[in-house]
Amino acid sequence: MRDSRYDLLFEPIKIGPKTLRNRFVQVPHCTNFGTDLPYSQAALRAVKAEGGWAMINTEYCSISPESDDYPRNFARLWDEDDVANLSVTTREVHKHESLAGVELWYGSIEAGNWETRMAGRGVSGGFDDDIFTQGVYEMTVEEILELQQLYVDAADRAMRAGFDVINVYAGHFHSIAHQFMTPYYNKRTDQYGGSLENRCRFLQEVLVKVRDTVGDNCAVGVRFGFESQRGDAGITASEEGYLIIQHLDDLVDFWDLQVGTHSNWNIDSAPSRTHAEGFNGTWMKQVKPFTSKPVIGVGRYVSPDAMLAAVRDGEMDIIGAARPSIADPFLPKKIEEGRFEDIRECIGCNMCIGSVWGVGSRLICTQNATAGEEYRRGWHPESFSTAGNSDLNVLVVGAGPAGLECARVLGERGMSAVHVADAASSIGGSLDWIAGLPGLSEWRRVLDWRSTQIDKLANVELVLGRRLSAQDILEYGADLVVCANGSSWDATGHNPLTRAPLTGVAEQVIPTFTPEQLVRDGANLPGQSVLIYDFDGYFMAVSIAELLAAAGKQVTIVTPEAEAGGFLHHTGEFEPVHRRLHELKVQVRTSSTIEELTSGGAVVVHGLTGDREIVGTDSVVLTTQRNPNDDLYRDLTSDSERLEAAGITGVYRAGDCVVPRRIVDAVFDGHRLAREIDSPDPRTPLPFHRERIVAPPGAALPLIGTWQ
Repeated sequence: MRDSRYDLLFEPIKIGPKTLRNRFVQVPHCTNFGTDLPYSQAALRAVKAEGGWAMINTEYCSISPESDDYPRNFARLWDEDDVANLSVTTREVHKHESLAGVELWYGSIEAGNWETRMAGRGVSGGFDDDIFTQGVYEMTVEEILELQQLYVDAADRAMRAGFDVINVYAGHFHSIAHQFMTPYYNKRTDQYGGSLENRCRFLQEVLVKVRDTVGDNCAVGVRFGFESQRGDAGITASEEGYLIIQHLDDLVDFWDLQVGTHSNWNIDSAPSRTHAEGFNGTWMKQVKPFTSKPVIGVGRYVSPDAMLAAVRDGEMDIIGAARPSIADPFLPKKIEEGRFEDIRECIGCNMCIGSVWGVGSRLICTQNATAGEEYRRGWHPESFSTAGNSDLNVLVVGAGPAGLECARVLGERGMSAVHVADAASSIGGSLDWIAGLPGLSEWRRVLDWRSTQIDKLANVELVLGRRLSAQDILEYGADLVVCANGSSWDATGHNPLTRAPLTGVAEQVIPTFTPEQLVRDGANLPGQSVLIYDFDGYFMAVSIAELLAAAGKQVTIVTPEAEAGGFLHHTGEFEPVHRRLHELKVQVRTSSTIEELTSGGAVVVHGLTGDREIVGTDSVVLTTQRNPNDDLYRDLTSDSERLEAAGITGVYRAGDCVVPRRIVDAVFDGHRLAREIDSPDPRTPLPFHRERIVAPPGAALPLIGTWQ
């Protein structure tokens, strides 16, 4: 039962004509389900409503074809088809007595319009600094009024779709309402430009018109970027931020406040590498006293005590969450039931954002493998069916992320006995030492949470400090075996470019090391200078560089890519990481490869010019590629008669033992295998539901018009 100390978090709170059943709100966040994948959208949001979030919002929802963010699959309210598709979400959310909110968006200069190919209206004419967007034209006053009517029409559709809350998007620079308020974009000299009052006029008039349209059927609020972190080019909390809130306060039922902009969203959705839980609190305190309406705040809150303090101390009235609600859709319910140890805490790796916003894929989560799979695979984060072969016992070899997740789910599915064996004396696999790299300590939550859950399962046992050979496994008495042995960094410099080892490594003309040897095994680097050869493109090389440079080494990164750690752009870590490398005087040689190692140093070749240069160094760290530790699997599966004699009916792989990937993929792979352990062939994923248009047999092309 709930500890009375946390009663404050579960008090109902009024937002205009609507009432939140508690103080937990899933703020708008992207999924790449949009309106075109209505069942995936509805299932994801419905699970969160079931988990206790009092209000569930869509992602940014376009009000017009003029605001098109293709190829991202965003939400839309353009026509009645969109009304029908989004109404699936509202109905599912309402089943759990939660409110459904929609975030109305017109991107203007921040929208590419690649699908509709329409020119966008702008506050002022011009172009954005994003090469994937196009320019906009400056609206006349008449065109501004037309745009306001588009908001009204979308609000009407939202109301008919069943939404309880209209959230007018005015944050991140990604919305025209914010662009009107920001001198960075607004260069107008008429009644919509110049003074703060004039720059607020557009949003003020939109709010009046939307409220007149929805009446008491919907609450109306604003998601406002009150601190853009762009200095004089943006809005600051201590200057215009609080003034705008004061100016518009009478027109809203709540404020949904955020920090940062579209171009520096790494502050709003800050990674754990750079920002601790509750990082927005300092700014929130500056503006909260200037509104009489409930305030929703964010800050990657996962701790019940931190949430309670944020509300009790007046930073916010309502705990808003995107990433924590993805990592654990049942977070509010677990707090209410006093199950704090069961909270699946967000680790702040931002793979959710990297997948959706960066790669353009569907939503994923390192901690929660079911995120985005609720509809298409039928996975629920808290519910598991009993396996059809639950009378069997399973041996999982490897206690890394994939092995632990696989064992946990197998245990939840009622397998007779599950043993997780690892040669190490502690769980974690490679993540055990990765979490010791600069800024990555919160990634250890992947291990801690799974360890806690496994401890609760009577049918799952950890067997640590025991290295099993193929013969050991044959004699173990298991019915099923899962090899989750992980992967190792290649010690030869073998890389995807040459498909061969690096010349000079075998001869050790210069001492070479892998990340495991440095961090896990504590190897000492000779001399002062070290060169890191990077094909990883993610966190490893830059983290090793920071670690060594902070210890006083002179570090140079050589990478064939245009940037070191380019994937970090997708996770919001690139700028702070490279700022830190700059502070530590780490040199980065881009578009370059190492041809060979010699006694004089590394022969570095520039990929564009072909110029060769010998770079002197005392040692080299190889982050060129990882190899699966699959020898055990291949040994076991090489002799089917031997397996049959041992009573083993299936041998499978999971995680990096299949293909070395990101941690999020390893966790998913272990989860998937356990969910489908009773399928006809667990090695092959079962088909999933695909939301798509299917032409009937014999159908002809349904031409809308005639060919021109």
